[in-house]
Amino acid sequence: MVADDSEDIRELLRVQLTQLGYRVIEAADGREAVEAVSKERPALILMDVSMPVLDGFEATRLIRRIEGGRDVVILAFTAHGSGVSRAGALAAGCDDYVRKHIGMDELSALLERHLSDRTA
Repeated sequence: MVADDSEDIRELLRVQLTQLGYRVIEAADGREAVEAVSKERPALILMDVSMPVLDGFEATRLIRRIEGGRDVVILAFTAHGSGVSRAGALAAGCDDYVRKHIGMDELSALLERHLSDRTA
């Protein structure tokens, strides 16, 4: 799942992830992300931390309370330089911290690593 309030970012990631062979679910804010987890059960979420309605950290906390939500890999996805730290993302319940504008090869390696960790 891609949870980001920027339609352009969602579209870019949808194209990249589809090319890598993943099925993509989209959410435009944190509340939509929480609702989608209840319905769709994604394996992984690229979670923007700065979204309207419900920010990514609060959405992550709520997802972790949903049945099956602890099994979802959540990657804090941010363009922030120093405002959001990896430690802050982990404390909110995210599994990792990723900066936006990630290259295709790096994205592929990151997803493979996190998804293979869950199935190993």
